[in-house]
Order: sequence, then C-alpha cells, then structure tokens
Amino acid sequence: MLTARSAAPRPAVVEPPPAVPRPRRRRLGAVWPYLLIAPTVLGAAFLLVYPLVRNTVMSFQHFGLGELIRGGATWVGFANYRTVLDDPEFWTVVRRTLWWTGLNVVLIMVLGTLVALMLNRLGRRMRLAVMSGLVLTWATPVIAATTIFQWLFQSRFGVVNWTLVKLGFDSYRDYTWFAHGGSTFAILVVLVVWQSVPFAALTLYGGLTTIPVELYESARIDGAGAWQSFRLVTFPMLRPLFALVTSLEVIWCFKAFTQIWVISEGGPNGATTTLPVYAFQIAQSLHKYDLGAAVSTLTVLILLAALVFNLRRMFRQEGAL
Repeated sequence: MLTARSAAPRPAVVEPPPAVPRPRRRRLGAVWPYLLIAPTVLGAAFLLVYPLVRNTVMSFQHFGLGELIRGGATWVGFANYRTVLDDPEFWTVVRRTLWWTGLNVVLIMVLGTLVALMLNRLGRRMRLAVMSGLVLTWATPVIAATTIFQWLFQSRFGVVNWTLVKLGFDSYRDYTWFAHGGSTFAILVVLVVWQSVPFAALTLYGGLTTIPVELYESARIDGAGAWQSFRLVTFPMLRPLFALVTSLEVIWCFKAFTQIWVISEGGPNGATTTLPVYAFQIAQSLHKYDLGAAVSTLTVLILLAALVFNLRRMFRQEGAL
C-alpha cells in the first residue's frame, strides 16, 4: 500500500539556461593586456624612437642655427656624411673611442670577475657588507660621483695630492691632474670602472650561485687548481652571462658622456674627446646640428656593429656546445 509521501509527485528538475556568450567581454579580455602596456610602449617610442628618427632625418639635411630658428631645412642627401668621413679628426676620435671602450671593458670584466669570485668565497656577514658597498657605489648618481673625483684630484686641496705628498712624493704638491691629457684620461677610466664594476660583479656573482658545487668537487678531485676550475667549470657554465655583461658594458662605456663632459669637456687638447662628446661639440659649440646628427648616427652604427659581432659570436658558441 502506497503511503501519502511516496504517492506525491516528485518535483521536476529545472536545468539552468545555457550561458549566453558575451563576445564584447571576450574581446575586451583579449585586448586588455595590450592596453596595460600601451603607456609604456608609447612612452618608450616617444623618448627613444622619435629622437633616433629625428636625428637620422636631420643628418640628411642642412640644419644650422638659422634653420633651428626659422625652420626650412633643405635636403642634402649624404653630403654631411661625406664631410664627416673626410675629416681626419673624426677618425682620430673613432680610434680614441675604441681604445677608451676596450680599456674600460677589459678592466671592468677582470675586476668584476675577481670581485664576484671573492664574494662567492666570503662568509655571510662579510659578503653582505661587501655587497652593500657595491650597491651603494652603483646607486651613486653619476654627477655626484664625478664631483667627488674632481675633489679627490683637485690640485691644492685634493686628497690624492695630499696623500702622495705625505708619502714622500713632493713632486705632486699642487700637481694639476686635469691639465695633462694622459692623467685626465686615466682619471676618467678609474671613474668609469669604479662605477661599472658593481653591476658586473653582482651579476656574475648571481650566476656563480647557480653552478652546482659537485662540479668543483669533481674538478678538485681530478687535481684542478683555482685557475683550471675557473677555465674548465666556471667560464663554460657562465659563458652566455659573460657575453651579456660584456655587451652591456660596451654600451655603457662607448656612450659615456656625462663623466667626460663634466671633468674635461673633451680636453685638454682633445685628449678625452670620444664620439658622443665630439658630436655634442659640433652641434652645440659650432651650431652645426646636421654634422652633429651625422656623427651621432655613425656612432650608433659603429656600436650596433660591435654588438652584432659579439652577439653572433655568442650564439655561435652556444650552438657549438
């Protein structure tokens, strides 16, 4: 006999309606990431791409002080480049710039590698102290660091001259460092290297921490010394990182301008004039903005050629591994 509860009809199961696709929201979700990065892309294009394009266009025009004031620059084709390339002073500056870049990059990479290896062997507290000093050095503004070096090598009140005299080198009393091309060039090299070593050292130290300790233990068991361990283990493992840091340091040293201009403005007698300084001198001092733009464009092309050569060699070595 059926009870009243069992005889009652069961309620019908109501299924939810199928979701209606919302194409507008889906399209917005696909476009939203691009909208987020759009301000950065537009800002980079305005600050980087536009000046590069404007400088390139100006290098093909006759653009002096009169054109800057009243406008109406005329197109002259490759005349500015022929003028620059026919000037012997340009090639002197190119050789000096290559020597400047090569010397700085070699010193930075050697000292940065030694500091990174030292950090890898220090204890925790000493490593933290050294890394803090490196970060503070790296964070020092360029103008502030340059001003400090000017004071260190000041002729009458500089610490360097005072120290040398106290050590018995009386010939350095009131010695004018910035009146001689060789000493000015050396001071600028020390300044740029001092500013750049922290970046190279910290980056390479980060790479050293990724190398398994077992590789060094195996090399030590096979009788490898410190130099052999570096040549057979450290450098092969960090070859891409070394190539990347070297490329960045080439860019940093090649385009160095602030330090040179603040200390010597390319002097004395052009002993510290590099391509960026040379382009600025032509454009601002002589008001030949077209020739300055041509020198700037050639500077970018030379730098790109050096970087492409370095990166191609890096990729070729990576493919051979």
